[in-house]
Amino acid sequence: MASRPRLAVTLGDPRGIGPEVVTKALAQPLDAEIRIVGSREQGAGSKLSELDAGRVAGQAIEEAARLALRGEVDAIVTGPVHKQALHAAGYRYPGVTEFLSHLAGDVPVAMMLATGKLRVVLVTTHLPLRDVAAAVTTERVVQAGRITADALRDWWGIAAPRLAVCALNPHAGEGGLFGDEDERVLRPAALALGAAGPLPADTVFVKALRGDFDAVLTPYHDVGMTAVKVAGFGSGVNVTLGLPFIRTAPDHGTALDIAGKGTADAGSMRAALELAAQLARRRR
Repeated sequence: MASRPRLAVTLGDPRGIGPEVVTKALAQPLDAEIRIVGSREQGAGSKLSELDAGRVAGQAIEEAARLALRGEVDAIVTGPVHKQALHAAGYRYPGVTEFLSHLAGDVPVAMMLATGKLRVVLVTTHLPLRDVAAAVTTERVVQAGRITADALRDWWGIAAPRLAVCALNPHAGEGGLFGDEDERVLRPAALALGAAGPLPADTVFVKALRGDFDAVLTPYHDVGMTAVKVAGFGSGVNVTLGLPFIRTAPDHGTALDIAGKGTADAGSMRAALELAAQLARRRR
Protein backbone atom coordinates (compact mmCIF):
# COMPACT_ATOMS: atom_id res chain seq x y z
CA MET A 1 0.00 0.00 0.00
CA ALA A 2 1.43 3.40 -0.96
CA SER A 3 2.66 5.64 1.85
CA ARG A 4 0.60 8.65 2.77
CA PRO A 5 1.29 11.98 1.01
CA ARG A 6 3.65 14.27 2.91
CA LEU A 7 2.55 17.88 3.34
CA ALA A 8 4.54 20.86 4.62
CA VAL A 9 2.12 23.40 6.12
CA THR A 10 3.14 26.98 6.87
CA LEU A 11 1.24 29.03 9.43
CA GLY A 12 1.28 32.33 7.53
CA ASP A 13 1.51 35.71 9.22
CA PRO A 14 1.71 35.03 12.97
CA ARG A 15 -0.46 38.08 13.69
CA GLY A 16 -3.33 36.72 11.61
CA ILE A 17 -5.69 33.77 11.67
CA GLY A 18 -3.27 31.36 9.98
CA PRO A 19 -2.17 29.50 13.15
CA GLU A 20 -5.81 29.25 14.27
CA VAL A 21 -7.24 27.91 11.02
CA VAL A 22 -4.39 25.43 10.61
CA THR A 23 -5.01 24.08 14.11
CA LYS A 24 -8.75 23.87 13.52
CA ALA A 25 -8.37 22.30 10.08
CA LEU A 26 -6.06 19.60 11.45
CA ALA A 27 -8.33 18.81 14.40
CA GLN A 28 -10.01 16.16 12.25
CA PRO A 29 -7.90 13.30 10.86
CA LEU A 30 -6.34 13.76 7.43
CA ASP A 31 -4.83 10.88 5.46
CA ALA A 32 -1.45 12.58 5.13
CA GLU A 33 1.78 13.15 7.03
CA ILE A 34 1.87 16.76 8.23
CA ARG A 35 5.00 18.80 8.85
CA ILE A 36 4.30 22.22 10.37
CA VAL A 37 6.70 24.94 9.24
CA GLY A 38 6.71 27.90 11.60
CA SER A 39 6.21 28.43 15.31
CA ARG A 40 2.80 27.66 16.81
CA GLU A 41 3.90 29.46 19.99
CA GLN A 42 3.45 32.89 18.43
CA GLY A 43 -0.20 32.12 17.81
CA ALA A 44 -2.92 34.16 16.21
CA GLY A 45 -2.95 37.78 17.23
CA SER A 46 0.81 37.86 17.93
CA LYS A 47 2.18 41.29 18.83
CA LEU A 48 5.16 40.97 16.51
CA SER A 49 6.00 44.03 14.45
CA GLU A 50 5.05 44.06 10.78
CA LEU A 51 8.70 43.59 9.81
CA ASP A 52 9.18 40.55 12.08
CA ALA A 53 5.85 39.04 11.08
CA GLY A 54 6.77 39.34 7.41
CA ARG A 55 10.16 37.75 8.08
CA VAL A 56 8.57 34.81 9.94
CA ALA A 57 6.03 34.21 7.16
CA GLY A 58 8.58 34.58 4.37
CA GLN A 59 11.14 32.27 5.97
CA ALA A 60 8.48 29.60 6.48
CA ILE A 61 7.57 29.71 2.78
CA GLU A 62 11.25 29.45 1.85
CA GLU A 63 11.71 26.41 4.09
CA ALA A 64 8.56 24.68 2.79
CA ALA A 65 9.71 25.23 -0.80
CA ARG A 66 13.15 23.82 0.02
CA LEU A 67 11.55 20.70 1.52
CA ALA A 68 9.47 20.22 -1.63
CA LEU A 69 12.36 20.82 -4.00
CA ARG A 70 14.48 18.29 -2.08
CA GLY A 71 11.69 15.74 -2.32
CA GLU A 72 11.17 15.60 1.45
CA VAL A 73 7.49 16.52 1.07
CA ASP A 74 5.05 15.95 -1.77
CA ALA A 75 3.17 19.25 -1.48
CA ILE A 76 3.07 22.46 0.49
CA VAL A 77 0.07 24.28 1.95
CA THR A 78 0.68 27.91 2.85
CA GLY A 79 -1.23 29.87 5.47
CA PRO A 80 -2.46 33.42 4.71
CA VAL A 81 0.19 36.14 4.55
CA HIS A 82 0.12 39.91 4.69
CA LYS A 83 1.72 41.32 1.54
CA GLN A 84 2.67 44.59 3.18
CA ALA A 85 4.51 42.71 5.94
CA LEU A 86 6.34 40.56 3.40
CA HIS A 87 7.40 43.69 1.54
CA ALA A 88 8.59 45.28 4.78
CA ALA A 89 10.74 42.20 5.39
CA GLY A 90 12.31 42.44 1.94
CA TYR A 91 10.15 39.90 0.08
CA ARG A 92 9.13 42.20 -2.74
CA TYR A 93 6.82 40.02 -4.80
CA PRO A 94 3.21 40.72 -5.81
CA GLY A 95 2.15 37.60 -3.92
CA VAL A 96 3.16 34.13 -2.78
CA THR A 97 2.56 32.76 -6.29
CA GLU A 98 5.34 34.92 -7.72
CA PHE A 99 7.56 34.29 -4.67
CA LEU A 100 7.32 30.53 -5.18
CA SER A 101 7.98 30.93 -8.89
CA HIS A 102 11.28 32.61 -8.00
CA LEU A 103 12.20 29.98 -5.39
CA ALA A 104 11.61 27.24 -7.97
CA GLY A 105 13.97 28.85 -10.48
CA ASP A 106 11.79 31.60 -11.96
CA VAL A 107 9.55 29.06 -13.66
CA PRO A 108 6.36 30.31 -15.40
CA VAL A 109 3.34 29.80 -13.16
CA ALA A 110 -0.37 30.48 -13.08
CA MET A 111 -2.80 31.06 -10.21
CA MET A 112 -5.83 28.80 -10.05
CA LEU A 113 -8.79 29.16 -7.70
CA ALA A 114 -10.87 26.03 -7.29
CA THR A 115 -14.12 25.20 -5.57
CA GLY A 116 -16.20 22.15 -6.41
CA LYS A 117 -16.51 21.83 -10.19
CA LEU A 118 -15.31 25.37 -10.83
CA ARG A 119 -11.63 25.97 -11.61
CA VAL A 120 -10.60 29.49 -12.56
CA VAL A 121 -7.12 30.54 -13.70
CA LEU A 122 -6.08 34.19 -13.57
CA VAL A 123 -4.18 35.44 -16.63
CA THR A 124 -3.22 38.61 -14.70
CA THR A 125 -3.22 38.87 -10.93
CA HIS A 126 -2.53 41.93 -8.80
CA LEU A 127 -2.75 44.82 -11.25
CA PRO A 128 -4.73 48.07 -11.24
CA LEU A 129 -7.75 47.61 -13.49
CA ARG A 130 -6.53 50.46 -15.74
CA ASP A 131 -3.45 48.36 -16.61
CA VAL A 132 -5.24 45.10 -17.38
CA ALA A 133 -6.08 45.61 -21.06
CA ALA A 134 -2.44 46.25 -21.97
CA ALA A 135 -1.25 43.30 -19.85
CA VAL A 136 -3.63 40.77 -21.42
CA THR A 137 -1.76 39.60 -24.50
CA THR A 138 -2.37 36.60 -26.72
CA GLU A 139 0.97 35.13 -25.62
CA ARG A 140 0.13 35.54 -21.94
CA VAL A 141 -3.24 33.84 -22.32
CA VAL A 142 -1.70 30.97 -24.29
CA GLN A 143 1.03 30.49 -21.68
CA ALA A 144 -1.52 30.40 -18.85
CA GLY A 145 -3.66 27.97 -20.84
CA ARG A 146 -0.79 25.59 -21.52
CA ILE A 147 0.28 25.62 -17.87
CA THR A 148 -3.34 24.92 -16.91
CA ALA A 149 -3.76 22.07 -19.38
CA ASP A 150 -0.53 20.44 -18.20
CA ALA A 151 -1.62 20.65 -14.56
CA LEU A 152 -5.08 19.26 -15.31
CA ARG A 153 -3.46 16.28 -17.02
CA ASP A 154 -0.61 15.69 -14.57
CA TRP A 155 -2.26 16.60 -11.24
CA TRP A 156 -5.97 16.06 -11.82
CA GLY A 157 -5.65 13.14 -14.24
CA ILE A 158 -7.85 14.75 -16.91
CA ALA A 159 -6.62 13.27 -20.20
CA ALA A 160 -8.15 15.90 -22.51
CA PRO A 161 -8.73 19.14 -20.55
CA ARG A 162 -11.57 21.37 -21.76
CA LEU A 163 -10.67 25.03 -21.41
CA ALA A 164 -12.72 28.18 -21.88
CA VAL A 165 -11.50 31.77 -22.20
CA CYS A 166 -13.51 34.42 -20.36
CA ALA A 167 -14.03 37.64 -22.28
CA LEU A 168 -12.52 40.94 -21.17
CA ASN A 169 -15.32 43.25 -22.30
CA PRO A 170 -19.11 43.17 -21.79
CA HIS A 171 -20.78 40.73 -24.20
CA ALA A 172 -17.30 39.72 -25.43
CA GLY A 173 -17.02 43.14 -27.10
CA GLU A 174 -20.31 42.84 -29.04
CA GLY A 175 -18.55 42.73 -32.39
CA GLY A 176 -16.23 45.58 -31.49
CA LEU A 177 -18.84 47.95 -30.09
CA PHE A 178 -17.45 47.60 -26.55
CA GLY A 179 -13.78 47.07 -27.31
CA ASP A 180 -11.77 44.99 -29.76
CA GLU A 181 -9.57 43.03 -27.32
CA ASP A 182 -11.78 39.96 -27.35
CA GLU A 183 -11.52 39.48 -31.11
CA ARG A 184 -8.00 40.83 -31.52
CA VAL A 185 -6.29 39.26 -28.48
CA LEU A 186 -8.41 36.58 -26.83
CA ARG A 187 -9.89 34.76 -29.81
CA PRO A 188 -6.48 33.92 -31.32
CA ALA A 189 -5.41 32.62 -27.90
CA ALA A 190 -8.51 30.45 -27.62
CA LEU A 191 -7.90 29.05 -31.09
CA ALA A 192 -4.25 28.27 -30.27
CA LEU A 193 -5.33 26.41 -27.14
CA GLY A 194 -8.30 24.63 -28.68
CA ALA A 195 -10.40 26.39 -26.05
CA ALA A 196 -13.93 27.75 -26.18
CA GLY A 197 -14.44 31.49 -26.28
CA PRO A 198 -13.96 34.18 -25.56
CA LEU A 199 -17.26 33.79 -23.74
CA PRO A 200 -18.90 36.60 -21.75
CA ALA A 201 -18.26 36.55 -18.02
CA ASP A 202 -22.00 36.42 -17.30
CA THR A 203 -22.31 32.98 -18.95
CA VAL A 204 -18.93 31.22 -18.96
CA PHE A 205 -18.90 30.46 -15.23
CA VAL A 206 -22.45 29.11 -15.35
CA LYS A 207 -21.37 26.72 -18.09
CA ALA A 208 -18.30 25.69 -16.11
CA LEU A 209 -20.39 24.98 -13.01
CA ARG A 210 -22.62 22.78 -15.16
CA GLY A 211 -19.56 20.76 -16.12
CA ASP A 212 -18.97 22.06 -19.66
CA PHE A 213 -15.36 23.06 -18.94
CA ASP A 214 -12.53 21.83 -16.72
CA ALA A 215 -11.12 25.33 -16.23
CA VAL A 216 -11.82 28.92 -17.23
CA LEU A 217 -9.02 31.36 -18.10
CA THR A 218 -9.97 34.79 -16.82
CA PRO A 219 -8.31 38.03 -17.96
CA TYR A 220 -8.17 39.81 -14.61
CA HIS A 221 -8.19 39.18 -10.88
CA ASP A 222 -11.62 40.24 -9.69
CA VAL A 223 -13.73 38.61 -12.40
CA GLY A 224 -12.20 35.22 -11.56
CA MET A 225 -12.07 35.70 -7.79
CA THR A 226 -15.67 36.89 -7.64
CA ALA A 227 -16.90 33.81 -9.51
CA VAL A 228 -15.08 31.49 -7.11
CA LYS A 229 -16.17 33.34 -3.97
CA VAL A 230 -19.83 33.37 -5.06
CA ALA A 231 -19.74 29.70 -6.08
CA GLY A 232 -18.08 28.46 -2.90
CA PHE A 233 -17.35 31.10 -0.28
CA GLY A 234 -15.32 29.56 2.52
CA SER A 235 -14.33 26.48 0.54
CA GLY A 236 -12.18 27.88 -2.27
CA VAL A 237 -8.57 26.84 -2.71
CA ASN A 238 -5.68 28.71 -4.31
CA VAL A 239 -3.43 26.40 -6.37
CA THR A 240 -0.13 27.47 -7.95
CA LEU A 241 0.22 25.76 -11.32
CA GLY A 242 3.54 25.28 -13.09
CA LEU A 243 5.70 24.58 -10.04
CA PRO A 244 7.71 21.34 -9.78
CA PHE A 245 5.69 20.61 -6.64
CA ILE A 246 2.07 21.02 -5.55
CA ARG A 247 1.14 24.16 -3.62
CA THR A 248 -2.28 25.02 -2.27
CA ALA A 249 -3.56 27.72 0.07
CA PRO A 250 -6.86 28.98 1.47
CA ASP A 251 -8.57 31.64 -0.64
CA HIS A 252 -8.68 34.26 2.14
CA GLY A 253 -6.31 36.69 3.82
CA THR A 254 -4.93 37.15 7.32
CA ALA A 255 -8.09 38.70 8.84
CA LEU A 256 -6.03 40.63 11.39
CA ASP A 257 -9.21 42.13 12.84
CA ILE A 258 -10.48 38.79 14.18
CA ALA A 259 -7.16 37.09 14.92
CA GLY A 260 -6.98 35.60 18.39
CA LYS A 261 -10.76 35.60 18.91
CA GLY A 262 -11.30 31.95 18.00
CA THR A 263 -13.98 32.78 15.43
CA ALA A 264 -12.09 32.18 12.18
CA ASP A 265 -13.65 29.74 9.69
CA ALA A 266 -11.19 26.96 8.83
CA GLY A 267 -13.22 25.61 5.89
CA SER A 268 -10.95 26.97 3.18
CA MET A 269 -7.79 25.79 4.96
CA ARG A 270 -9.27 22.32 5.37
CA ALA A 271 -10.17 22.29 1.66
CA ALA A 272 -6.60 23.34 0.81
CA LEU A 273 -5.17 20.49 2.90
CA GLU A 274 -7.52 17.93 1.39
CA LEU A 275 -6.84 19.06 -2.18
CA ALA A 276 -3.07 19.03 -1.62
CA ALA A 277 -3.25 15.48 -0.28
CA GLN A 278 -5.53 14.40 -3.13
CA LEU A 279 -3.30 15.89 -5.85
CA ALA A 280 -0.13 14.51 -4.25
CA ARG A 281 -1.67 11.06 -4.04
CA ARG A 282 -2.78 11.15 -7.69
CA ARG A 283 0.59 12.53 -8.86
CA ARG A 284 2.35 9.53 -7.30
